[in-house]
Amino acid sequence: MESKRITHAFCPVFDSESRILILGTMPSPKSRELGFYYSHPRNRFWPVLAEIFGEKIPKTPEEKENFVLRHKIALWDVLAECDIEGASDSSIKNAVPNDMSVIFKKADIRAVFTTGAAAAKLYKKHIEPKTGIEAIALSSTSPANAKTGFDKLCEEYKKILEYV
Repeated sequence: MESKRITHAFCPVFDSESRILILGTMPSPKSRELGFYYSHPRNRFWPVLAEIFGEKIPKTPEEKENFVLRHKIALWDVLAECDIEGASDSSIKNAVPNDMSVIFKKADIRAVFTTGAAAAKLYKKHIEPKTGIEAIALSSTSPANAKTGFDKLCEEYKKILEYV
């Protein structure tokens, strides 16, 4: 597969009540097509959050946005643009980080979480030196991370409940 230059198309989702920030790397082609974060039908992000908060799984972009805001969660990605092959985080090159001050100036973020090893590594390299906030790395909910089962993901993601 050929590498393509991708520019992030989504605005961050947050408000002044957001207390945690969850960052991926870059929306997948399917998420970009469907217009919202973690929208691949086999991505387990929304089912995991629904499980740990004891709610039904949000389906539409509006339901997803309302869900995270209601639970004081901000959503964005580490990168503003990069060269990437499909949805392969391991192929990312020429990364340009997002400016997290957009969120930190308006919300009292108490913890930052990254979804997946690539997001954690990119955050540590590009964002942590600016924010001084160490991120808590969580496993990827991507279908590519089939080795981590749903129950294990839920157990891991429960860490966010300590900060909301």
